[in-house]
Amino acid sequence: MLNDHAKLMQAVMVSGEIIGRKKLQKMIYIAKKVAFPFHERFQFHFYGPYSEELTLRVEELCNMGFLNEVKEKKGGYFQYRYSLTEPGKEFLSLNEVEMPFLQDCLVDMNDQNARFLELVSTVLYFDNLPKEEVAGKVFTLKASQRYTEAEIDEAYQYIESLKGKVQ
Repeated sequence: MLNDHAKLMQAVMVSGEIIGRKKLQKMIYIAKKVAFPFHERFQFHFYGPYSEELTLRVEELCNMGFLNEVKEKKGGYFQYRYSLTEPGKEFLSLNEVEMPFLQDCLVDMNDQNARFLELVSTVLYFDNLPKEEVAGKVFTLKASQRYTEAEIDEAYQYIESLKGKVQ
């Protein structure tokens, strides 16, 4: 029953700390798309792929005391920090999750900014389309972000580098 919860806990643990709800959503989506067995369903939303299931799972883990969520005021908005609690670490030690290479990928993603991860996840969301059409979607759906062709190329290179880490 808690298998998907444990996978999410493992993801947070190997990342150390994840700052931002959007970043957490994008990291799990990207990990899912490059080969890791996350089962949350995602739909396209304002900031790219979003999973209501993932949001609920995070809330459940916080309520169970396995995840720590710290809400910080940053200027005119709130930012959330996620880390695994001691009871969460204990639970994971008893319920081992096998996801080789997850740490390499998530630490790398955690070093990226949320804007770039939003672009990468958007590119992956439309990965069934040719690159030119994906760029068109990015320029239309993400016009306010003002992504460039060079950033889209960088996103494709980044996706390939992540896929290289899991082989």
